[in-house]
Amino acid sequence: MALHAAIKGKLISVIGDEDTCVGFLLGGVGEINKNRHPNFMVVDKNTAISEIEECFKRFLKRDDIDIILINQNIAEMIRHVIDNHTQPIPAVLEIPSKDHPYDASKDSILRRARGMFNPEDLVR
Repeated sequence: MALHAAIKGKLISVIGDEDTCVGFLLGGVGEINKNRHPNFMVVDKNTAISEIEECFKRFLKRDDIDIILINQNIAEMIRHVIDNHTQPIPAVLEIPSKDHPYDASKDSILRRARGMFNPEDLVR
């Protein structure tokens, strides 16, 4: 069974290093739409930041993608673009890579979510 978002057969997309993309592709995430565009992008040391930005923006516009997974170290390269995305869908989730552990202080989506809740509201 392919790993898809639960509702309406929406896709999960991945922007990451080779190991991250291969792992998710082996898990069944890989799809190519009718326009022959994949829902993943492998980023290496030779990938231009502009290519990453273009891919991210393309994923944002696709109506078949509900979740964008991106390695946090790659998200840092296009932070200004990620910070401009304020819609809930597609959700952008920053994930660690083999060589770069997750750092919650760099995750702009998590920071934004924390700002929505007052800790006093959660304690009753």
